[in-house]
Amino acid sequence: MRNNDDNIRIPSWAVSLIPIIFLIGVMVIVVRAFGTDALGGASQLSLILSSGIAAGIAMVFYRCPWSALETAILENIKGVGSGILILLMIGVISGTWMVSGIVPAMICYGLKIISPTIFLFAVCLICAAVSVITGSSWTTVATIGVAMIGIGSALGYPMPWTAGAIISGAYFGDKMSPLSDTTVLASSSAGVPLFSHIRYMLVTTVPSFVITLVIFLVVSLVHPSPVITEADATTAILKSKFVISPWLMLVPLFSGFLIYRKVPAFITLLLSGMAACVASVIAQPSIIQEVAGMPAGSMMSLSSGFKGSMISCFGSTAIQTGDASIDALVATRGMNGMMPTVLLVICAATFGGVLRGSGMIQSLTGELVRRISSRTSVVSSTVATGIFSNLTTGDQFLSIILTASLFSKLYKDKGYEERLLSRSVEDSATVTSVLIPWNSCGMTQSTVLHVPTLEYMPYCFFNIISPLMSIFIASIGYKIVTRDDTST
Repeated sequence: MRNNDDNIRIPSWAVSLIPIIFLIGVMVIVVRAFGTDALGGASQLSLILSSGIAAGIAMVFYRCPWSALETAILENIKGVGSGILILLMIGVISGTWMVSGIVPAMICYGLKIISPTIFLFAVCLICAAVSVITGSSWTTVATIGVAMIGIGSALGYPMPWTAGAIISGAYFGDKMSPLSDTTVLASSSAGVPLFSHIRYMLVTTVPSFVITLVIFLVVSLVHPSPVITEADATTAILKSKFVISPWLMLVPLFSGFLIYRKVPAFITLLLSGMAACVASVIAQPSIIQEVAGMPAGSMMSLSSGFKGSMISCFGSTAIQTGDASIDALVATRGMNGMMPTVLLVICAATFGGVLRGSGMIQSLTGELVRRISSRTSVVSSTVATGIFSNLTTGDQFLSIILTASLFSKLYKDKGYEERLLSRSVEDSATVTSVLIPWNSCGMTQSTVLHVPTLEYMPYCFFNIISPLMSIFIASIGYKIVTRDDTST
């Protein structure tokens, strides 16, 4: 296969699989060898080595110039630049909301409000509602999600189960919210009006979410009755260390106001973090003194308040409560804690750039498209490509754009509506990104929730069911019509 330059050949689909198979093999070894420490550098190195394999094949055997690969890499890194800034701000939020007592207050109030017998069901529903309102799964997980992890631990629920409920709800909202950047991106990439796209997604999304809620409800009901004394003990420990006040909820309300006013995500998170810093100095002076390394009982000064607030934004905090499990819950890593994830995002963008610049992704998807004939295979191939793109590019946004652009002409030639394409892209590229350890979404949520991707993945039922539901609806042909309004 050749591209526009007669001297450069595009690798065949079989050859294009080599760096991907190499990456998967190395990642399996890395996860087994390093476990939860895989993000410390081994995963990043695996992506760079795989990028080198792909670049070597393209340059040596297919005369692909390094300049073409470098251009594609830089374009990919530019594409994830805004995501990196948001990642850093999420690190700020995770530190400041904890030190200021906002997350501990949410945990204490949540333990009183949420019924333990339907906990996972309630978590999924609450995260879905918040994500629909905010339009951001990342913001939902970094705020409400962190609090829910703490509540679940206090009630005796395994963290992977709680993380699965959080992510399922958050990605339902991210997918269905008109404020979501992925929803806007998928609809615009396929050329579909936003609300037409959202209404059409209801056909696959609502059944997937209902099944998910039923699963979490059943699991919650059969879960052994939580030991209430443990929940009470958690609340008592948090109250003994933090000042728990409803006034702290002004910061989340302020964040909600910014989101309602459609302030950009980066600015919203930055201002929310700054507001939490102010709240921490006012409400938690003893915690700020401890974080700043000042002697116990010393007077709060402008210098120590500034130092403690800054450390909560960018550094690690180890707040001593007298209980090891609570200490682990309230420990934070700030912006510095997000740096391995940022590095992994850059390495994943590099790998995706090499595959795209060398033509390997186009070769693989071209082979897939060539075998398409029926309605079910059209949607199945779109879903498979969305998942495959998440595996190879390492970024949700790149996967959405790539999948929509690759299949646009095919849908048009076969007479299918553009909204079928946009829905199929959302049912795959949007929701499965969080299930992949080296994808920016998977890396972010595992870092924020302190649960490895492969541990929470089996419990993200909405994210697993959605692609399957998309294929099932295509197989029965419900609400799928050709351009001449004739059922296919």
